[in-house]
Parts: sequence; structure tokens; C-alpha cells
Amino acid sequence: MFLPAWRAALVAAGLTGLTGLAGIALAADAPPPPETLTVPAGWQLAWHDEFDVDGLPDPRKWANDTHFNAKGWFNHEAQYYAAPRAENAVVRGGRLLITARRESLSSAPDWGGQKYTSARLLTRGLAEWTYGFFEVRAKLPCGLGTWPAIWMLGSHGDWPANGELDIMEHIGRNPGRVLSTIHTLAGHGAHGVGAAVTVPDSCSAFHRYQMLWTDRDIRFGVDGIEHLAYPRLDVGAADAARVWPFDGPQFLLLNVAIGGDLGGPVDDGIFPVTMEVDYVRVWQAPR
Repeated sequence: MFLPAWRAALVAAGLTGLTGLAGIALAADAPPPPETLTVPAGWQLAWHDEFDVDGLPDPRKWANDTHFNAKGWFNHEAQYYAAPRAENAVVRGGRLLITARRESLSSAPDWGGQKYTSARLLTRGLAEWTYGFFEVRAKLPCGLGTWPAIWMLGSHGDWPANGELDIMEHIGRNPGRVLSTIHTLAGHGAHGVGAAVTVPDSCSAFHRYQMLWTDRDIRFGVDGIEHLAYPRLDVGAADAARVWPFDGPQFLLLNVAIGGDLGGPVDDGIFPVTMEVDYVRVWQAPR
């Protein structure tokens, strides 16, 4: 069977689909392994939010994405993403709380019939980066139908041509299984390149969800332990952009989706459910 150059390179690198690393969780009495994913020496903190001022999220750093409420969100998701509203996104006690609720905001002019509310915060137009070390310390919601995510999208808005970097996704029907995935023209949606790692207490304890993005590769980890590496492959000029669209700016998103293709069936008894974020930090090489 003939394979195009970009596909053959991915096959050779073992990067042709979701590859699991589930089961690396340590026994309770085992010493923690040494951290292999850390901020590179000499890199500087370029942007951060410590969530140390109570109230709505800082509008100088975060915007609320409500664009597809009336039309309906991607992946058949069931939530309505609210405009700034403390019930769905608020800073309290040094943490950002993104909360999904069982309620219908039928009086909102952009309401699309959804019976759940949540928030989708993004830095688009406020802060965007090309390369960096990204770390988000968070505690995730559990419950059937929850789909929290920490991720990035290409700033030019052409998906999947501009790429997508999923630092963390967690599906409530598989508690403790954390996903990291890369989406490009060469593979996206169910055909993205990714890995899964078991974090048994992801819904009861805070963990550091991390990504190191350079012009050579992109690496993902939890608490300093790497579970996915995506190298920049030499696939020839004609296919290079299909495999590596990651030399341009991307913005960060934090959200809790409900239901949909990946979230699946929803248990209405779980609400409200909250993703708690302790901080978001971005380091970059000095210029």
C-alpha cells in the first residue's frame, strides 16, 4: 500500500493515532519518579494569572466565548457558554472556578435551547504565543457527561490547518483518564495524535498539566512526567504544513463542556460541577 511521505513519517514515528499510556499511576508507597518535563533553563515567565483578586475573571487576560450559543456548539455539545457571569466563571479564594449548571438561560438573546450553562474562557486577542512552556494547575470535575479541557488554537482561525494543541481533556465517563492530543491537517478529530495517562485523583486533587512547545517538538506531561512527544518530522516541503502548523501564534482556552460526541450521555444529578484552576503560567525563551 502506498503511503504519502507525511503519513509514512508518522507511521515510522509511531504517531498515527491515540496511543495510551494508561496504567503508569504509581503505587501509593512508590517514590515519585524524577520530573522529565520542566521549564527549560533560562526561560522567563512571560504571562501568568494567579487568580488572586476575587470577582469575575480579569478582562485584560480572559474573554468569554459565546459565539456559537444560538447556532449550537461543535461536537454536538449540550452547554450554553455564558457571557461574564459569576455563576459560571468566578475567581474566589485564589482559584478560578468554572462551573457547569443544570439550568436554561432562555431569556438570553443568543439562547439556543440548551439546558446546561458553563463558561469557555480564552485569551484570543489578549495574549497569544508562539512556543513556550505552559503549565496549568487544576482540579477537574467528574460526573457522567463532563468534558473539561485546557487547550490551544491557532490564532488565524483556520481549523485544523492552523493546528490545535489539547494540553488536557478529561471525560467524565472515564474518571482519572487524562488525554493530550494534537490536531493538524494530517490527522484531526478522532484521527489526532495523542496519548492517555491515568491520574487516579484528578477529580479530587490538583495536578500540573503541562506542555513544552518549541520549534523542534511538542511535549505534554502531568506533574513533570512526560506522556506524549510530537517531533517535527522532515516530510518534504509539500506536506510540511499538514504535519507541523506550529510556527505561528496560538491562544489558550479553559472550558467545561457538557455531553457531545466525546462527553457522551449526561447524568443530570451531578450538577453543579466545577473545574478549579489554581494558576496559569507561560514561560518563553528570552528574546
